[in-house]
Amino acid sequence: MKGNILSRVVVAFVVSGVLLMGTSISTNAQDTQKQEDKQQRKAAQQQSAQQQPAQKQANKQQGRQQAQPQQQQQQTQAAQKQVKQQNKQQAAAQQQQTQTAQKQANQQRKQQAQTQQQSQQQTQAAQKQANQQRKQQAAAQQQQQTQAAQKQANKQQSQAAQQRVPAASQQQRVQQQQTRQTQYRQQLPEEQRRGQQRVALLQQQNRMAQYRYQQQYVLRMQQIRLQQARSYNASYAYAAANYRYSRGGSYYETNQYGANLLRQAVNYGYAEGYRSGQADRQDRYQSNYQESYGYQDANYGYGGYYVDQGDYNYYFREGFRRGYEDGYDDGHQYGSYSNGRYAILGTVLSVVLNLESLR
Repeated sequence: MKGNILSRVVVAFVVSGVLLMGTSISTNAQDTQKQEDKQQRKAAQQQSAQQQPAQKQANKQQGRQQAQPQQQQQQTQAAQKQVKQQNKQQAAAQQQQTQTAQKQANQQRKQQAQTQQQSQQQTQAAQKQANQQRKQQAAAQQQQQTQAAQKQANKQQSQAAQQRVPAASQQQRVQQQQTRQTQYRQQLPEEQRRGQQRVALLQQQNRMAQYRYQQQYVLRMQQIRLQQARSYNASYAYAAANYRYSRGGSYYETNQYGANLLRQAVNYGYAEGYRSGQADRQDRYQSNYQESYGYQDANYGYGGYYVDQGDYNYYFREGFRRGYEDGYDDGHQYGSYSNGRYAILGTVLSVVLNLESLR
């Protein structure tokens, strides 16, 4: 029994020794493994430390290689920006030069226009002065001619008063005078009707200047009729004929009263024609004296006295045609204007009327 126990104790010691040896071996193996791992890690760290400068150098070279295109791009952009800036500066300089040149050109044109305007004004002033002088000369000439004609008319009228026609001729003249007055008065309603139609047409055509002229024409004509009725001279009936005139290939005789009325017809015609021509020019209407109411009527200043209506109308229209031309052209080729009156030139009057003295 005691031997068994001792055997068991010995076995236990042996086993414990074996176990202790195994543990010691295992521990030594682990220490060895750890030492190897440590050496490997140290070798890896050394290798890594050796590789890091090379890697760092490679990375630096790679960074430089990557930075070169970027630097080139920046340089290119900087160059482009500089070129754009230069182009912009050149464009601004060119624009400024163009503006300066344009400004100088405008200034030169302005100066030229001012010079031209001054020259034109001087020319117009000289022309106006010349026209004024011509008007004054024409007015003076007209006045002299009128005075001479009046003096001659008074002389002839005085001579005619001394030369009376026979009683039979006097009676015939009185009858002719009454017939002319009756026929003229019978035409007045028709004359008024034509005037109204003409007024409506002018309003429709919007020719307001010609419309105003016709209204004034009618008013002036009515006033002259009243004056003529009061100034009629009964001496016409026995005053001998002392003038001859031709119209339509025929000759007619008249005394001083008839001659004066025919002169008046030409002058009245010129004045009314001038006003009508002015009106058409203001209305910007085409020149057409035959369309004017004054030309168609031709009775302005006639009341049935001294001469036949046809003769008066003819000479009135001859003056009207010339006055219309002057008025439309704003000129004074056939007449003049003085002291608020239009009058045909004496030389033109002599050509139009062509009166021949019988004495």
